[in-house]
Amino acid sequence: MTESRTDNSEDPVEKLLRSARDEAVNDPFHVTGVMMQYYEVCERELWFASRHLEIDRDNTAVVRGTQVDESAYDDKRRNVSIDGTIAIDVLDDGRVMEVKPSSSLIKPAKLQLLYYLWYLDQVVGVEREGVLAHPTERKRETVALTDENIRWVEEAIRGIYDVTTSDSPPPAEEKPFCESCAYHDFCWSC
Repeated sequence: MTESRTDNSEDPVEKLLRSARDEAVNDPFHVTGVMMQYYEVCERELWFASRHLEIDRDNTAVVRGTQVDESAYDDKRRNVSIDGTIAIDVLDDGRVMEVKPSSSLIKPAKLQLLYYLWYLDQVVGVEREGVLAHPTERKRETVALTDENIRWVEEAIRGIYDVTTSDSPPPAEEKPFCESCAYHDFCWSC
């Protein structure tokens, strides 16, 4: 988690909300759900993605995730894009669903889903519950936007701002999932 800001610049949460609401902002700031996930998993991965460095689409983990996302619950959900910033899957009953191939990285998946719920609440003015699904494991978890979760999302927004506005990437740090990362070769060759 990043330290609180000591300069007089606009709070990144307020900057994001103003950008999303199309209010006059000199330097727009946008956050996607994937950025939330990357922030929780690896800030270096987030920095690369923020520079539009394309991931290895043939990476086994990427292919598997895409296949699970495209096939699971396809008869019960529809994809909705909002402001070109977030793309959510909505179940027939109105809940927002996030599908992941496994529960091995549950915190990043949960943060991504919570961001979608926060965005819907704060920008669109719609309150929803979420469902985090791991169809290959036959697991589902209901996710709600509590006060604690709001604080987690907003702190992540501030952290994402700090990472993405930095001139250089955070240092490489060996993590258990580095081998399966779509940026692995690029990350460790820098």
